[in-house]
Amino acid sequence: MPSRIRNFCIIAHIDHGKSTLADRLIQKGRLVDDRNFQDQILDNMDIERERGITIKSQAVTIPYTSSDGKNYELNLVDTPGHVDFSYEVSRAISSCEGALLLVDSTQGVQAQTLSNMYLALEHNLEIIPVINKIDMSAADIPGTRQQIEKDLGLDSEEALLVSARQGTGVDELFEAIVKRIPPPSGSASAPLRALIFDCHYDPYRGVVVHLRMFDGAVRKGMKIRFMSNGAEYDVETLGVFKLALAETAELSAGSVGYIIAGIKTVSDVRVGDTVTGAENPCNAPLPGFREVKPVVFSSIYPVDSNDYEELKTSMEKLKLNDASLVYEKDSSAALGFGFRCGFLGLLHLEVIQERLEREFNQAVIFTAPSVKYKVYLRQGEETMVDNPMEYPDEGRVEGAEEPYIRAEVITPTAYLGNIMSLCMEKRGVQAGMNYLDEKRVELIYDMPLSEVLFDFYDRLKSTSRGYASFDYEITGYKPTELVKLDILLNGKQVDALSQLVFRDRAQARARMVCERLRDEIPRQQFKIPIQGAIGSQIIARETINPVRKDVLAKCYGGDITRKRKLLEKQKEGKKRMRMVGDVELPQNAFLAVLKTKEE
Repeated sequence: MPSRIRNFCIIAHIDHGKSTLADRLIQKGRLVDDRNFQDQILDNMDIERERGITIKSQAVTIPYTSSDGKNYELNLVDTPGHVDFSYEVSRAISSCEGALLLVDSTQGVQAQTLSNMYLALEHNLEIIPVINKIDMSAADIPGTRQQIEKDLGLDSEEALLVSARQGTGVDELFEAIVKRIPPPSGSASAPLRALIFDCHYDPYRGVVVHLRMFDGAVRKGMKIRFMSNGAEYDVETLGVFKLALAETAELSAGSVGYIIAGIKTVSDVRVGDTVTGAENPCNAPLPGFREVKPVVFSSIYPVDSNDYEELKTSMEKLKLNDASLVYEKDSSAALGFGFRCGFLGLLHLEVIQERLEREFNQAVIFTAPSVKYKVYLRQGEETMVDNPMEYPDEGRVEGAEEPYIRAEVITPTAYLGNIMSLCMEKRGVQAGMNYLDEKRVELIYDMPLSEVLFDFYDRLKSTSRGYASFDYEITGYKPTELVKLDILLNGKQVDALSQLVFRDRAQARARMVCERLRDEIPRQQFKIPIQGAIGSQIIARETINPVRKDVLAKCYGGDITRKRKLLEKQKEGKKRMRMVGDVELPQNAFLAVLKTKEE
């Protein structure tokens, strides 16, 4: 019955204890015995456990008997906290009626706490504020209550006190979920209408579709239809998530579950699509999700060009499980065929790279990340460029604009000066500064997105000893001085290493790339110049000295002209070699260009 179902998610800033709280709720619902229990139980990817972060939002159904003896079905969605995975959070929120907003009592309200709360309010969710980590010695409960009241505008008296690590206050939390979160609306007798909020690929059973049921019911053997493309399938099995997939006879309005319908064509399934019955379809599809807008672009190529087809299949399967990945075909003279991909941030790019290598055994090379620029040509045309290979000739370019962000940094006042210096170094312009209380200040900066890409987040964390939090949104485009930086190896341009950079930073960037390549490329029989160039102007150079054979070893004494003759002969040979010699770029040279010096 829909009146006994509650759908809720846990939202918070990074490291405020979402996954730990989900662990306690699962233990309380006895979904797993103590022998098989492990921390971060919903984070089922190795990369999530190693980094200690949640990347994929995961759903689980928890049975609960309330204090008045009624049985409830609680559908919990654990969400990521990092700004790069905010699309996962928005999808999780749209399949719920309520949200637990976690605030760390030692750190208070942070940047992502605010943005996630606004996301939940947009979807009209019932928000339950929860103060976590009350067992810590640094916990400041009165101060956190004050911040919830002042910064979030929520009633701090209704905030629940829990310790996710020790399990304190979990019973009161269960009761609050049942009493304060509304049951799902929807009719079990209406035509079937369900929203696809996630998918994953099973090599034996095809695509497993994750659904949130809004109207109607779905049963085994029923013919279903995807509304975006009209593809029809027969339901083979269906069920709910109880850590493993637990089969049930039917899914009805209000519940969250999965269906398997022997879907082998990966492209038929789209996250955000509406599923309905083939015999009795609904009138209109559900609104779905807003289109994802990638902000970081990079090309990806297989190390061995013969693996292109395998990489293509892997990308399709990965796209199924990560709806925020956008890609199209691409090619390069140096690396062959590959894909141009769009990501939500640099961490997203790293995660995709690791998942391709681990889950699909793909050996891949990524090019330097870039953002999308607006380029104005002298003929009056306007074009969007995210790939340095597509950048028009310098003579045809009238001007360019780059994307800007409105960055919000919340930091303890002790680190204010250092953080302001960092933002100014990254071409940031201060747009506001608010003291939230005696100890915390909010800085608002307008800065170019390209400056935030590489190492801004890492440096912000190290500058503030991990206390500053950062959130941003894209505001629009502003004029910039843009140039295309080419890297020449032995006089030949390596297209995969080209970058679009701000003119004043071009020389420093070129010098850094040349130095990295000098350290990574093995020495040859001839001298290899590595040059950074803007058009025909060389702005940086490094040289890899040749491996030299001692041709004078057999000369002991005698005339100097004989020695000179041998050296001249060697010089001629090296010159000829350099004319025909090809320099092989090792894979780690591409990776070295992307890394900062410390890494």
